[in-house]
Amino acid sequence: MQWKIPENSIFAMLMRRSWWVSALASLVTFLLVQLFVPWAYALFCASPFIVITLIVAWNQAYGPNGVRVAKTLEHVRNMSWEEFAQALERGYKAEGYTVRRVDGVADLELENMGYLTLVSARRWKAARTGIEPLRDLVAEGEQREARECRYVVAGELTDQARAFAQQKRVRLVAGAELARLVRG
Repeated sequence: MQWKIPENSIFAMLMRRSWWVSALASLVTFLLVQLFVPWAYALFCASPFIVITLIVAWNQAYGPNGVRVAKTLEHVRNMSWEEFAQALERGYKAEGYTVRRVDGVADLELENMGYLTLVSARRWKAARTGIEPLRDLVAEGEQREARECRYVVAGELTDQARAFAQQKRVRLVAGAELARLVRG
């Protein structure tokens, strides 16, 4: 299970910016705190910002960027179902889930800490997906008492499908998240 930083915290906001913004925040914090306490304590106070700077710099250098994501998604669209399903399984297992393939509306069952998540991925290649597959997935999730439903898509969703997914709390796995998941 991944730990998630609250979306509106200063650290989450810095994670969405360039690395130098975090570096500047760490320098300012260090200099201001050093006025009142010894430099070792000031360094300790600036350390969260330094860590964020390192994480952001690493992600910008080696993490998913527009070109890498586009290449990976193009590769994903050219995969057969079996290759794609195996890539999803590897990705979810790396995240700590127990993965089982199922037949029906959902293609994968993920289990972690006793919670069930259903994943629908069969239509990942569809250029544009409407609301029907999402409705079916939500109905299956309610019937099987799943904690979460995820819909995997490499193409586009209609506006109605996006609104439905947001309303019913269906997690859409697309773009950079899909690229990261299948790349491992």
